[in-house]
This record gives sequence, structure tokens and C-alpha cells, in this order.
Amino acid sequence: MAIVKMKRLHLIALAQDRDALLASLQHVGCVELREPGEYLADESYAALLHRETSDLAQARGDLAELQHAIEALRQYAPQKGSLFAPRAQLGEAELLDSRARQAALDKAAAINGHARTVGQLSARETRVRADQLSLTPWAACTVPLEVRGTARTEVLLGSVPSGVDFASMAGAVEEAAGAAALAELSADREQRYLEVIVHKDCRQQALDALRSFGFSFAQLKDLTGTAQENIRALDQELAAIAREREAEIAAIREMGPSLDELKLGLDRVEQVIASESAKERLLAGGSIVYLDGWASEPEVPELEKALAKFDCAYELTEPAEEEYPEVPVQLRNSKLIRPMNMVTEMYALPAYGTIDPNPLMAPFFILFYGMMLADMGYGLIMMILSAVIMKKAKPNGATMRYMIPLMGLCGVSTFAWGAVTGGFFGDFIPQLMKLLNPESTFALPALFSPVDDALMVMMGSLVLGVVHIFTGMAVSMYKQIKRGEVMAALCNEGAWYLVFILAGVAAATGLVMPCVIAILVLLLLTQGYGKKGILGKLMGIFGSLYNNLTGYFSDILSYSRLMALMLAGAVVAQVFNTLGAMTGNVVLFVIVAFIGNGLNFALNILGCYVHDMRLMCLEFFGRFYEDGGKPFRPLNINTQYVDIVKK
Repeated sequence: MAIVKMKRLHLIALAQDRDALLASLQHVGCVELREPGEYLADESYAALLHRETSDLAQARGDLAELQHAIEALRQYAPQKGSLFAPRAQLGEAELLDSRARQAALDKAAAINGHARTVGQLSARETRVRADQLSLTPWAACTVPLEVRGTARTEVLLGSVPSGVDFASMAGAVEEAAGAAALAELSADREQRYLEVIVHKDCRQQALDALRSFGFSFAQLKDLTGTAQENIRALDQELAAIAREREAEIAAIREMGPSLDELKLGLDRVEQVIASESAKERLLAGGSIVYLDGWASEPEVPELEKALAKFDCAYELTEPAEEEYPEVPVQLRNSKLIRPMNMVTEMYALPAYGTIDPNPLMAPFFILFYGMMLADMGYGLIMMILSAVIMKKAKPNGATMRYMIPLMGLCGVSTFAWGAVTGGFFGDFIPQLMKLLNPESTFALPALFSPVDDALMVMMGSLVLGVVHIFTGMAVSMYKQIKRGEVMAALCNEGAWYLVFILAGVAAATGLVMPCVIAILVLLLLTQGYGKKGILGKLMGIFGSLYNNLTGYFSDILSYSRLMALMLAGAVVAQVFNTLGAMTGNVVLFVIVAFIGNGLNFALNILGCYVHDMRLMCLEFFGRFYEDGGKPFRPLNINTQYVDIVKK
């Protein structure tokens, strides 16, 4: 099976069975509910039905509460976890246990309470430190801050820019006010901090002189006591804040073992969100509820079995062709083909009613990837990593469940191509043998070398490209013939098949002129198909010749990247192996060679994937692929942290 067939589901049930019905649909996991907008837009429906209410906002709030609590535990009570730790398994009934969900929410509320207090204390500490920092320049002032002077004198605290000459300023103030004394309390790169004692009768004259040097009053709060006393009080407050914060963090750490329970609680709330979201897609009227959706055809028997438990009426119909753009798409293939979903979903899902490209793409993608990387050592690493991760971690994420198996399949191809080219971490083994014995001539057996036989490899790459393009053309012809467009298929892809065949015959037999004449006649007879009038046919012929000749040439030439990446990877590996061998020391050789090969592997494992995707998405998909499919998102049980064992 490739693209799963869908059925349109219309269902009317009793309102009292709503929650049980949704729970049953969630268990089956094969129905995607449609938005009821089109019905509400119809006045005849809107007069009878209304959108069902839900507690979705509350469920999302619970989810946020659990997420914040998990983040708090990860921050303040981190736990060591194994990279390949398998996910726990849980029964469906246990997952949907409301009491366990509420217990997790209660613990999350407690953790978040402590975390909020920590945040408040941190904010308070910031304010206290800012106050302390503002007092530090005045620490040398022995006059209490609440004292503004005596009966005849006034104390002024302020600052001037650091570039001001203190002696000149003091002289100017003394000349203007007479009875005034200046003292510099402290200075930094921006300001000089001053204490000015002046007779009240001369206050204004002193201020005028000071302001000419950029004097500004200190912005101090209404504090009592000296600056030093206030700084010590703030130190004590900071120490109290630190103790209180440490107590709150300790309380969070004590709840560290609850992390798994909170993760499970998050999965439980996710199911509530799915159910509440589904409720908002229901229409209600009086004592009934109505739903409209899509059901995957293979699960229809199980769906019908589940619906038989309720007093409901439903209808399952085939979607009409005009509905195809709205029909969701689900891809279903064998274990060997399924990893290709990673490539297809990154590009775009195929439109419903068209062809699933994965079975056609898989052999070429895996073959091309292995050809570009082509090293037994790299392939072995990929296979081992894939096997270990699949066995230990059992990845089930949206990407990992495809990426890890795909890495293993590409690793097999990489190992096979490495055996063909004689590459094991480049020429690591021959270099090592030569280092151990300078007379050694050992070399791994190989059918060809990407370094010595680059031209042959390039020709092979182009031949594989032609096969790949021919496959895409064949699929395109099949689609056209299936739609009844037989002549269009024969005059387009069919004609160009013959052009390539005749060109191959000319190259193989030397009968160039007869083949050229046959090609020209063929193109003249076919490339004007579908065009009206003589001028239209002539324009169609010349346009088709230009577009197809340049298009096929550039597309086939794109496959030279298979040779380029194979050659580049082999050369880089050999360069690092040679650098290691130049040390003359076996240990240093192994270190340098494996560091270099590690970098080469890390670069090419991604680079080969990108170039492979380009060949698939542009050269291959462009011939037949119809994208635009919407992913099938049924109401089902999805979890992040546990695997559900359905009974």
C-alpha cells in the first residue's frame, strides 16, 4: 500500500455519548475531524446546529504548568540520563487516568510556586545590588545621609565628569563662594563624586560655580545613617535573600525524582488537549452531536466495530474527485520503504489520488547515497549506530523514526560501494601496513578507484542519471495513459525515449547519419502535438527541441555530483591518512587519521544527504510528482515520553 485510501465520515450521535464516543475514536486513531466552518456558513445548518464547547483553554493552561515545572526541574535538579534509554511502556487506561494526571498537576503547581519565589528573589536581589552600587561611590562620606547640614552650613553631595580638573574647580568655588570646602569621596572612569560643605549665605554662588563644571546632585533615596552603614545593611539583606533562595531551590531539588511523573503527566494532558480540540470540531443541536471527518480505509472495520457500541447513525463514502484537494494524505509502506517518508515530508506530501514516490525513490536514493560516500569504514559506523539506537532507544519522534533506519540502509549501501572501490577510512589500512613495514605493497581489492578511474566513474554516474530520469519519464507516461492521454504520452516522453535510444545506437554502431535523420523525423512528427495551426506546430517543435535538449542535458549532467562527492571524500581521507603517516609514528598516525576521517565523515554524511535530496526533488520528482497533500492528523493517542501498549 502507498497512499492510504480515505473515506468521508458523517456521524450523528447522542450528546450524552459525546465524551465516550471521542474516547473510542481516540483509541481507534483513524479519524480526522474536519472543521465545521462550511456548515456554520450555511444558514439552514446554522439555525439548527452550533459549535460544541470545550475546556481546551484549561487543558492548555495545564500543559503550560507542566512544561514550566519540567523546565524548573531540569534547571535546578538536573538528572543524568542515558542517550539510548528506552521509553517506558504504559497501558492506555493508565495513561488516561485522571487522578494520576491531577496528582502530576499538583506537584507541578508546587514546583512552579517555588520557582516563582526563586524568580521573585532574584529580581529583589537585582534591585538590592543596584541600590548598593548606587551607594558605593559615597562610602567615604561619614556624614549621615539624612543630615543636610547645620544651622549655618549645608552639605551638598553630587558628581562632576571625570575629566574635570579638581584643583581648578575647587579654586573657582572658593573664589565665588568664599566659605566652601570640597572633598573628593571617590572617582571612576566617568564621574568624580564630591562632598561640598558651604555656608548657607553662599550656597547659590557655590552652586553656580560647580554647575559650570557639570555638577549634578546625587540621586539618593531617603536613607538614614551613613552610606557605609546602608551598604552593610544591604549586604545583610543580600545574604538573607541568598539563604531564602537556596531554601527554595533545595525544595525544588527534593522534588527532582518527580520528573518522570511530570513527563507522564504532560503526556496525559496532551491526550486531554486532543480530545478537547476534537470537541470544538463537533456541531451540537439539542440532544445530538454531529461530526464530519476522514477515516483511513484499512481501519474502517475496526472503526465500525467501535461505533457499534453507540446509538449513532453514520455514513462512510468515497471522496469525489473534486474533494481530492481536501482529502488528507497518509503514506503507508513496508519497513524498507518507510524511511523515505523523511525525504518526502521534507519536500511535500503527494496530492491525494496521485502516486506515492517512495517505492520508486528508495532504490535510487540509497544507491546514490552509498555511491557518494563509498567507504566501508563509514558504512560500518552508520550501520552500527543505526542498529544500536534502534535497539536501545527505540526512536519514535516525527523525524528520528525515519532518520535512524534510513541511516542504516544508506550505511549498507556505503559499505557495499566501499567494498567495490576498496575504501576503508580511505587508504587507512595500506598506509598503516606501509608504516609497519616500508616494503609492504598491501592494498584492499577493488573493482575500480575513484581517484585513478575518475572518468569511468563519471560516465557511470551519468548512465545512472539516465536510468533515473528514464524511470521518472516512465511514471509520467503511466499517469498520462491512465488518464486516457495516450497520444500525449507517446509524443512527449515516448518520443524522447526513442531519441535517447537512437542516440545510443549511433554511439554504439557508428551509424550517426541514419540515426540523426530518424531523430529529426521523429521530433518533427511528435513535438507539434497539441498545437493548432502550422505556425503553432512549428513554434511547438522548436520550443520543445530547445527546452528538452537543454533540460535533459543539464539534468543528466547534474548526476556528475555522484562522481564528484565520491572523489572528494576519497581524496580528503587519503590526505589525512598521508599527513598521519608523515609523522612516522603508528600512534600519531592513528590519531591524525581518525581525527581527519571523523571530520570527513561528519561533513559528508550531511553533504551526501543534501545532494541526494536535490537529485530526487529536482531531477526525479519534476517529471511526475504532484505535491500539495495535507498530512493526515487523526484523533489518536500521541505521546512524547512513553510508548502506549494498546489492548
